[in-house]
Amino acid sequence: MSARDARALKQRLDSLAAAGVTQLPKASRRGSQTAATPASERQPEPVAADPGGGTDRIRSLRILNQQVADCTQCVELAATRTNTVFGVGPPDARICFFGEAPGADEDASGEPFVGRAGQLLTKIIEACKLRREEVYILNVLKCRPPGNRPPLPGEVANCRRFFERQLEIIGPQYICCLGTSASHALLETTEPIGKLRKRWFTHGAAKVICTYHPSYLLRNPAAKRDVWDDMKVMMTDMGVEL
Repeated sequence: MSARDARALKQRLDSLAAAGVTQLPKASRRGSQTAATPASERQPEPVAADPGGGTDRIRSLRILNQQVADCTQCVELAATRTNTVFGVGPPDARICFFGEAPGADEDASGEPFVGRAGQLLTKIIEACKLRREEVYILNVLKCRPPGNRPPLPGEVANCRRFFERQLEIIGPQYICCLGTSASHALLETTEPIGKLRKRWFTHGAAKVICTYHPSYLLRNPAAKRDVWDDMKVMMTDMGVEL
């Protein structure tokens, strides 16, 4: 194969990847083709080496985002959503903030934590001497539950392959679980959030800390001090004095 042909093939494969195609149908000896796997049933691709300094991560997240957008496993959520809400942030973020599910503002915009709770989260991030653009933000569910109810066990199970793959691609050093639903989903525990706070956990190679969800702080402002204490623990472990 010539260098020109190789470049053309690479461009074609990159285009297919950006469109969400993760595998090509194989032709049989008789020339017939097998049907491609529906996007909502595909398993997330395995982690690949990333010598391009983020290029492969960006491409992998783009493919996964398309799989999320195509997913209809949660029939109720798929029927009522305006947008799926994948996640935002650098693909090699050191910290991931992991929330529960999109609300009305997030469903409308397709971006996590943009409503009142999101504005408070931004203030928390900035108080930690970080910028929102430096961290990755995602939720357990990628679709808004009707009435902003908590995620159902079956919905968490359906979305697990997506958020687990997201975290695998990003490979953060720290994960901050925001609230009960996020903590329970990631750590697969039923302990109340009050008992999960002030303790370190692990998820893969990441260190995990749990704290209250910003929406809880809007209803219970006194708990802001507890969240600040949790942030100081995390940032001190990272070598940042607050």
